[in-house]
Amino acid sequence: MTMRRFGRRMFLSGAAAAAMAGSPGVAEEPSQRDETPPEVRLEFLRPAEIEAARSKCATLFQPLGTIEWHGLHSVVGVDALKAHALCVRAAQRGGGLVAPPLYGGVGGLSEPHTFIMDPEDSVFSHLFRPWLEQLCREMARDGFKAIIILTGHYGAAQQIVVRETAVRMSRALGIPVLGTPEYFLAPDAGYTGDHAAWGETALMMHLYPDTIDLSRLGESPYRGVHGRDPKEASAGDGKRLTETIVSRLATLAARMPAWDQATLDRFIEAEAALVARQLAAPRGKGPIWKAWQNASRVMRDYGKYLADEEFEGIKAAVGHL
Repeated sequence: MTMRRFGRRMFLSGAAAAAMAGSPGVAEEPSQRDETPPEVRLEFLRPAEIEAARSKCATLFQPLGTIEWHGLHSVVGVDALKAHALCVRAAQRGGGLVAPPLYGGVGGLSEPHTFIMDPEDSVFSHLFRPWLEQLCREMARDGFKAIIILTGHYGAAQQIVVRETAVRMSRALGIPVLGTPEYFLAPDAGYTGDHAAWGETALMMHLYPDTIDLSRLGESPYRGVHGRDPKEASAGDGKRLTETIVSRLATLAARMPAWDQATLDRFIEAEAALVARQLAAPRGKGPIWKAWQNASRVMRDYGKYLADEEFEGIKAAVGHL
């Protein structure tokens, strides 16, 4: 069987993973070079292994993405691939397990090789929202005490559906459910979200080096690329962004299962305020992106506030959106 190098390392563990250390396919964190990282992917674990991991940290990550055009230089699975890789690294560092990535969501570019499940600008998701709801119910039923839904696909409606569902399921299940795009955890590191541009390209250059071929881009303007020129991206940029995102996710994974009711209520209030503002900003008439026109500046410290449990800072920032 033939396997592409960028996929092989993520699907080996134990002695095989150790033998693959140093492979050019997937860059490894410095802490991972000395010892084999724990297997945290739910689908590769036996029941006793799941129960042992859950007893240590009862957080479950759910990575999200879609199949979508990401320029001539990148693969179509970027969104789910990067979300999954970030969740795996966070779980290996802070605890918890990672569910298989979900390929599907709201919207996508009007370009080839893009699978659109719900309309781009509709917050009335008929397929995606109930799927997320049922996943959350099953995760809670299985004994997990915190859920982190990380979406690497982040059109405006996708972000709203993910965060609104997380807020509602936090209330319904009585456990913290965070739903956020990965870039929201690192605007203070210069990552404000893009499409196949500098940020996503840098992350993939670090996480899956063999998936990026900048020589295929040609000259600007690049088809289906939105944001800073991807030719300015580097694996070093991706490593820096990865460290910021992973460190905050790891902190949340370790802490969220132990939140008391007062902390959970503060978290829900902050997340509810954010999604309410994002949902209401267009007033039913303007473009759905209206609440994001100054989000990278106003929500610059969102990731820090979240990891530090300074939820009042999030609510205060929302007032300026």
